[in-house]
Formats: sequence, structure tokens, C-alpha cells
Amino acid sequence: MELIKAAGVVLWREGRHGVELALVHRAKYDDWSFPKGKLELGEKHREAALREAREETGMTVVLGRRLPTQHYLVRDRIKRVRYWAATVLTGRFVPNREVDALRWLPVAEARARLSYEHDRALVDALLEQLGR
Repeated sequence: MELIKAAGVVLWREGRHGVELALVHRAKYDDWSFPKGKLELGEKHREAALREAREETGMTVVLGRRLPTQHYLVRDRIKRVRYWAATVLTGRFVPNREVDALRWLPVAEARARLSYEHDRALVDALLEQLGR
């Protein structure tokens, strides 16, 4: 079975009421998830995570600690996504061809809005890393 290699970030910040997470909406799939995407030829996972964050959010981010790798099926292929916790260094969101919306949400709202169960596991892992 073919393996799709990808990388992504769980972008977080301290909000007025605690941790907030950035979720992106992809109109093509009508889903809410974390910024991620496939590795380009010769690209390392960390490089892909930084690039995908910039492409999907318009922001330059700083990668923190690794989060659990997620595996799931996409059209009879296994997709492996390596994730990092990340924070914003510079930039601001501008809608683009892949992502039409970005929302900073408190943890409970983000968890409820996420379209995929495997993304909820990343929320738990991030909170554990942050000691929350």
C-alpha cells in the first residue's frame, strides 16, 4: 500500500481565557483541521511543516515539540502526518486557493469544530505538553 508522507502544525497561542488553537477551513473538502500537507520532492518533514503553515495560514511559525504522528486512510492509501506544536512569529491570515477561513478558538470550541477524530488526539497531546 502506498504511503503518503505529510507534515503539519497545531498552531496555538495564549488567549484571554487560556489556550487558543488555529483551525483552517478547506472549502474543497468543507472540513476544519490543522494546517498540513504532503512533502515535496526532497523536502524534510520539518521543512514541509513550516511551508504548509505559511501557505495555509500566511504566517511564519516557530516549531515547538513534536506531537504524535497520525496515520489514516485516504482513498485506499495510508497517509502519515508528522505534527509539531507551533506558535506564530509573524504574518496574518489571507484567504487563498486552499484555505478560505482560519479561526482562533478556545480548546473546547476547537475540539467540537474539528472534522476528524484523529485531530482531537492532537489537541490532547498538545495540552499534555503544555501541562494543562
